[in-house]
Amino acid sequence: MPQISRFLEKTVQETQQSEPEIIAQAFQVGLKRLWREPVLGSYLKGEVTREAAIEKAGIDWVELAEHQCQAVLEDIQWGMNPLKKIS
Repeated sequence: MPQISRFLEKTVQETQQSEPEIIAQAFQVGLKRLWREPVLGSYLKGEVTREAAIEKAGIDWVELAEHQCQAVLEDIQWGMNPLKKIS
């Protein structure tokens, strides 16, 4: 908790906003993130359309989720292929 207090104090000083304003913004950002993650998860599982995910989470987040998913799939594929021996 002391680390959070120091971070809050520093943010208040640097932004010239009040402590309640900073806390309200932090709450909004956190809540949006908590809401966005299940939306993107549902999209990647095929439970909602791309268009619906874009409408709810935004194109940037959908594209990031797609990119990350593709990277994970490529890593899995690479890991499942045995390395060829170099002679």
